[in-house]
Amino acid sequence: MFPLAFYPTAGVIMNDETVHQLCKQAVSQARAGADVISPSDMMDGRVGAIRAALDAEGFHDVSIMSYTAKYASSFYGPFREALDSNPRFGDKKTYQMNPANYREALIETAADEAEGADILLVKPGLPYLDIIRLLRDNSALPIAAYQVSGEYSMIKAGGVLKMVDEEKVMMESLLCLRRAGADIILTYFARQAANVLCGTKRM
Repeated sequence: MFPLAFYPTAGVIMNDETVHQLCKQAVSQARAGADVISPSDMMDGRVGAIRAALDAEGFHDVSIMSYTAKYASSFYGPFREALDSNPRFGDKKTYQMNPANYREALIETAADEAEGADILLVKPGLPYLDIIRLLRDNSALPIAAYQVSGEYSMIKAGGVLKMVDEEKVMMESLLCLRRAGADIILTYFARQAANVLCGTKRM
């Protein structure tokens, strides 16, 4: 679930209008059977508003995985290229977090917890191991890490070029996310890693 703007993905961000639409989308997804809602918009107040909207419709058991620390990262590049969703101008720094900012993650953690988040997510993953550990040390909630397209693509490219052992680097990267404190890992390597962990055919 993404934010609304006067211009596609950049420009003047419409916070309240976005939150209103997010609530409608969350209820729609819950009705369709979603167990977890994960708003990626980074709008102020969206977790509390979504929680209230879900509860009002009787979806008390539908969880919210909040994008607590979503950084304005260059590691999203391959995903945006695949969807042709790069901003036509400007960037997303007006509402995503500054990669240089460490302490803001604590502010976002406190806000999301107070508004009723069930899971706190850090995105990207590997470049932000310190943020994962920061959240783990300051919250009792489950911590999720999103290993994004740029992380995935670099490991894949390194494997294709025979610069690294793709499987070993993949598993090491996931291990590092877990060691840093992630209880949940979202990754494009999910099926490949599952095959390795289960001892089935390499992919």
